[in-house]
This record gives sequence, structure tokens and C-alpha cells, in this order.
Amino acid sequence: MHNRKLPALLLLLSLLLLLCAVAHARLISDGGLDAPPLLLRLNPFSADSTCDQTYGFLPCTTTVLGNLFLILAYGYLMFLSATYLSSGSELLLQILGPGIIGGLFLPILGALPDALLILVSGLSGTTSTAQSQVSVGMGLLAGSTVMLLTVIWGTCVIIGKCDIQNSVAIDGKDTVGFSLTGSGVSTDIWTSYAARIMAVSVIPFLVVQLPQLMSSTSGRHLAILVALVISLSMLVSYCVYQVFQPWIQRRKLHYAKDRYVVSRMLRHLKMHSLGRILRDDGKPNEEVIRKLFKTIDGNGDGIISFPEMRAFIVGVRFDEINLDEDDAMKKVMNDFDTSHDNIIDFPEFFNGISKWLGEAKRSGAASVNAGADTMKYLDDFHQQTKREHDLLGDQSDETVEGVEKSKWTSIKAAFLLLGGTLLAAAFADPLVDAVDNFSDATSIPSFFISFIVLPLVTNSSESVSAIIFASRKRMRSASLTFSELYGAATMNNLLCLAVFLALVYIRDLTWDFSAEVLVILVVCLLMGAFASFRTTFPLWTSSVAFLLYPFSLALVYVLDYIVGWS
Repeated sequence: MHNRKLPALLLLLSLLLLLCAVAHARLISDGGLDAPPLLLRLNPFSADSTCDQTYGFLPCTTTVLGNLFLILAYGYLMFLSATYLSSGSELLLQILGPGIIGGLFLPILGALPDALLILVSGLSGTTSTAQSQVSVGMGLLAGSTVMLLTVIWGTCVIIGKCDIQNSVAIDGKDTVGFSLTGSGVSTDIWTSYAARIMAVSVIPFLVVQLPQLMSSTSGRHLAILVALVISLSMLVSYCVYQVFQPWIQRRKLHYAKDRYVVSRMLRHLKMHSLGRILRDDGKPNEEVIRKLFKTIDGNGDGIISFPEMRAFIVGVRFDEINLDEDDAMKKVMNDFDTSHDNIIDFPEFFNGISKWLGEAKRSGAASVNAGADTMKYLDDFHQQTKREHDLLGDQSDETVEGVEKSKWTSIKAAFLLLGGTLLAAAFADPLVDAVDNFSDATSIPSFFISFIVLPLVTNSSESVSAIIFASRKRMRSASLTFSELYGAATMNNLLCLAVFLALVYIRDLTWDFSAEVLVILVVCLLMGAFASFRTTFPLWTSSVAFLLYPFSLALVYVLDYIVGWS
């Protein structure tokens, strides 16, 4: 894919260099200066003012069409940068796996184009110039977060929708069409955690706004410093959490599988028992449990050997989840074989069954009364444990292909990451200049240009990746999709905001972005709370997400240009 993009990239760079050579050229005729060539007069209504060439040689213009072309050209280069960084990150993840790579480097690399654009927006020229251009950085920060959580979020719900049955979307089943309540997507519990983390990540925005809320001017500089420290601390904590999340997930999944073994075994024993496994007083029925013991004890020697228990477990068939007999056998022997002699006598068997029944009662799945309710009580416990397992998103049954030629793959990943970083670093500044010049030429506030246009460039790879995963119409792919969106928004709220706050503090710029901060808070808190306590999103939720985008733009316009917050 990248080989096909290389000629286009070379052609675009050649065109930019050609423009560099002729951008300010004038023809000399009869001792005077002729008008500029028609090729350069992109807008016949342009002003006579001049512009400063970025790095002293990249093209610049004061015309509307000229700056629009430069925004498209530099934007395409930033798009390539984001694509290279994304592809290199994926290759690196295949080689080294999650943990430090997935938790530390990949989130930072994903936010790198945004961070560089924000950085250069506040480093340009004098303090007054930086104050003027820093609104580009704030527009990108707000627009990127809002776009991911509204337009892309809603699109993923539509693309990934499946039929909803019993409040859960069925993998791969999409037969009810565009039913607002009958179709949608389901995610695992880790997606809810990601949404909660994203909602918490807005704390630095609240801190930096405190002086404005209290109408205080003396504490604004200090508030920026405190917010910067908090954002950096939360960024480090978030990365540490991402590093250890695979281990945490494996531990929770192991616990969920153990509970499933208990529920499946109890359900199987109840179905094959010759009476009620619980007495009328709710206590284990020793007579029925003894009959079960004799059923498993094939040779009738009064003990259940390791092979006998294994033969019984094979008959249970744990086919609803990815669990083999060895895992189930290990759980059973750990709970029953208290003497550690690889055999189970009746007292150990009775105590083990009693322990499991007590665990099922404590779960509070349903009625724990004896008698006719016993089967329902065990069935509900079984469904509960299976649901817990599904919510954790077990990926152990996914086939993972080995990465061939890991050395060559490592080199390719390194070149992609290096190329993406260099492109972002080289063309972030001219892109910001082009946006600022376009704003001057059209009298459109640079915030709105960067809010709408720049996120399309810097978040394109994340957006395409999220939509592709959503189109697979599975809970696991949907979980990955929405976790990626919430993770990208979290990095915007922490890493990109930290860069922005550092610029404002070091260069002593004025923090006057109350409307923009309010938009970020509204979208992040609403979408974060929306997904924090639910894992299924019907199709109607996409309309809520879509409506938030124009609402955000209208809110900033009203607060800044009608109410006069800025």
C-alpha cells in the first residue's frame, strides 16, 4: 500500500518545490516589473500583502485559493504521516506484543501528529503571533476529540450493527435492518473502563478553568501550571495502566473461567442427579450427592481417581466458551482434592459440592430457595457466569499467525515510524501557517478551520481502522473499535493538552478558551457516562452522537461570537 503512495508523495513534493521557485517571481520588462504570472494568481481578488515563507523556502500565499491548495497539500502529507505511524505501530505490536509497546509507545505515536501541530502553533514567531496561531492548536484539540466521539463513534455503530436479542447484539446476525432499538453493537467490559478513564481525563480542563469560573485573573498562570502537572501525572498513570492491562485482563478472565466451570458442573450434576441436590431447608442433600459420587466412581472402589474425574469432565462438554478439559480439571482438583493425593473421597466430594453451591448462592443470580426453584437458580447462575466471561472479551480462541521475517518486519516498522515522525515534524508548521493565512484571507476564525479540517487529516488512520474493525460485526471487533476511540480521546485530553498547557505557560500566553473547553467537557462527559454503565448500544444512540457534532460547533459560535466569552 505504501509503495503505491510513494509516487504520489514524490509528485506532491515536486509540485511544492516548483511553487517555491516561482511563488514570488516577477518578470522584468521595459525596465519595470510586470504582474505576476497568471499561474500564481490563484485569486484575482487577493490583497497586496506579503507572506513569510516557512523555513525560508516553502511556498506561501495570501490568496484564498492558494492557501486552500496549501492546506490540502500539507494536509495530505500529514495524512501520510499518520498512516505511516499507524502502520509502523501495528507491525511493532505484532512483533513485540502488548504491554510496554501497546501501552506506552503506541498511544503516544497515535497522538503524535496532533501534538506536533499543537506544538508548532504556539512556537511560531513573537508572542503576539503565537497568541494568534495558538487557536489553531485549540481547534485541532477540540475538533479531534469531538469528531472521534461523535461522527466516527456514530458511524461505527451503524457499520457494526447486529440484531439485538436479550439486550445483547448477536455476532454476525444483521436481519432487522435499521431498527432503532432492535439492532446495534455490544462491547466488552473493558470498553466501559476505557470510557470511564476518558471521562476522568477531563480533570485538567476543569482545573485550568477554575480562575475563569471564579472571575480571578491573578491565579490563571498558577492554574495552568497545576493543570499541566496533573495532565502529565495522569498521562503517566494511563500509560502504566495500559502496560499492565493485558495481565489484569488475563487474571480476570482466568477467574471468570473458574466460575464458569463451577456453574457448568453444578448444572450438569443437577441434570443427571436422581433427586433434588438441595433439601427443603436449602442445605446440600447428602443422599443425592452420594449417588452422584457413585456415578462418577466407575470401578466402585469408594474414591474418584484422576482418570475417572477426567472422563466425567469430558462428558460435561465446555463448548460454550474456549475452555479445554485441562483447565476444568485443574479447577476441580484444586477445589476438591484438599489432601493433594490426586484422588477424591466422598467427604472431599461432598465438601467441594457444598462449597460450589454456596458460591452460587452468594452470587445472587436468582432465587436460592430449594425445591422447584433449584434448577432455575443454577441455570441463572450459569447464564450469569457465561455473561461475565463474554464481557471480558476472551481472545484466546483467535488464531494468531506468526510474524515471518521478524528482522525485516522490524526494519520496515522502524522506517515507517521514522518517516511518519519526520513528515509530521516537517510539515506541521507550514500547515499551521497555511490555516492561519487562510483565516486571514477569508475572515473565517482559524479555530473553526482547524476544528473541522485538521482532525480529518490527523485522525484519518484511526478512523479508518475503527470503521474496518466495526464492519466485522462481532463483539470483540466492536470492543476494539470503541476502546480505540476512547483511548485516542484520552490521549488528546492528556498528552495533547499537556503540550498545549506547556506552550501557554512557557510563552506566557493568555488562556481564553472557555467555550472550547466547555465543548470538550460536554462531549467527553456525555459520551463517557453514556458508555460507562452499558455495553450494548442500539442504533438510536448513533443519532445522539451525530447531533453532538453540529451542536458543538454551534455552542462555540454562540458563546464566543454572540455571548462574547472570549
